Amino acid sequence: MTKQSAACRAVLYLRLSRDDDNRGESESIQNQRALLREYAARQGFSVIEEYIDDGWSGTSFDRPRFQDMLRDMERHRFDIVLVKDLSRLGRDYIQTGRYLELVFPEHGVRLIAVNDGIDTLRADTDLAPFRNVVNEMYARDTSRKIRSALQAKMKAGKFIGNFAPYGYRKDPRDKNHLLPDEQAAAVVRQVFTWAAAGNRPAEIARTLNRRGEPPPAVYRCQKHPGLNPDDYSQRREWTSVGVSRILQDVVYLGHIAQGKTDKISFKSKKAHEKQQGEWIVVRDQHEPLVSQQTFDAVQRQRASRRCGRKGAFENLFSGLAFCADCGKAMSTVGTRKKGSAANLACGAYKLRGASACTNHFISYEALYQCVLETVRRYVCLSEEACDALFERLSRRLRLDERGREAKRERERLEQERERTRRLVAQLYEDRMAGRIGETNFYPLLEKYEQKTAQLQTQIDALLPDTGEDSLRQQQERLRAIIRRYQDIDELTPPLLFELIERIEVGQGTYEKMEKGRVKRQKIVIHFRFLSDPCETEWIE
Repeated sequence: MTKQSAACRAVLYLRLSRDDDNRGESESIQNQRALLREYAARQGFSVIEEYIDDGWSGTSFDRPRFQDMLRDMERHRFDIVLVKDLSRLGRDYIQTGRYLELVFPEHGVRLIAVNDGIDTLRADTDLAPFRNVVNEMYARDTSRKIRSALQAKMKAGKFIGNFAPYGYRKDPRDKNHLLPDEQAAAVVRQVFTWAAAGNRPAEIARTLNRRGEPPPAVYRCQKHPGLNPDDYSQRREWTSVGVSRILQDVVYLGHIAQGKTDKISFKSKKAHEKQQGEWIVVRDQHEPLVSQQTFDAVQRQRASRRCGRKGAFENLFSGLAFCADCGKAMSTVGTRKKGSAANLACGAYKLRGASACTNHFISYEALYQCVLETVRRYVCLSEEACDALFERLSRRLRLDERGREAKRERERLEQERERTRRLVAQLYEDRMAGRIGETNFYPLLEKYEQKTAQLQTQIDALLPDTGEDSLRQQQERLRAIIRRYQDIDELTPPLLFELIERIEVGQGTYEKMEKGRVKRQKIVIHFRFLSDPCETEWIE
């Protein structure tokens, strides 16, 4: 190869970002290629390679084909790089200037930006830095506009992620709306059910792995065959961290929580985590997979857990016991009482003293005994008490004549509503098949829709259907609870979770008695299965 022919070895570098693509054909890869090949032909350059980064931003130089070009430059495989303009090379003026003035010249490579009239072989490249600054200003402005548009979408409750959260899929008619993915949604519901019953995330993860359930990252790759599982999951199995992430995500309540991270700069890929109060949360944007009650119960379970090391003290009432006056959680404090594990005190008092609240001290053992006795009193019923309770329940729920008539009327209205809906469906089919024209279609559609709405209003106005089926279901549920807790001799986290919603501890008072001082303290327990709280005065 002669020196003259070696000096004519040229390569083309072509780049197109998503933002450039919006500007039309003028920035297309095809347009860049045609322009550069025509220029190379006029100059007598031999084009030996093309490096194309399609869909890559100019603010970063970590582009796959650009890096390939640099490696080939290290091997001295070409002498000239042709680009349409300097913005194709990059939009970071510092890095672009470094390649122009240092990297390419050090390797004896000549860079030509055709439309900008920049050629590093010539000495008249003084305007190149200014063009780089302008290109970066464009990138910065574009980044600002994109961020503003995304912020507006997030505040409107539109989902902007590339992939739907596990348990959901993107609505085919609206990519910013989520619909349940029934296969994954069933797993999510089961995970919350297990967690609410007291199972730890690690236990749930082991169960899912034994069942062969694909973890979220692998499931995503199965749904999108173009994705490589190695890029998303190394272990390819459920982990306690993954389960915990699901259990604390409000997306399963039907809410959208976005804006959890923020980029340091449009030039950097690094992002920092934002405080939860800074997130953009929009409620009720899609169908929830779990109820608020279940979600809250799981959060209480998570908050109440402590290290399970052998011999370590575990506060069973963490997340359940609260100060009756200020509402703050009761917190463990030290105790001098022999044989006592700890005292519980108002969290506000512990943190800020008497300016916030009073102490509400109670020994852990006293609260344990009080709750255990109250649970036994309300849950461990005798056979006679069970029969009496079921009789009262039957009288309360037994349908009278008016109720039976309402049930029959409901069934009739629901049947008529379904017939009307079928007529609407048939009307659409006739319209698509051309059996009915627009002149008749729209009046009939309006008529049927009005009738459907009227029927629904009539159904909603009827008394709720509390029939014999409801009576039997409630009796069976109550019997199941009674059988499960017939003989309670200790308190456990699952037991407390299923039976108790909240415990309120009042301020203790002391009375002088003949045998010494006695402490009286009011304890209020809110059971899940009782409408009214149970008040107990504990004496010690």
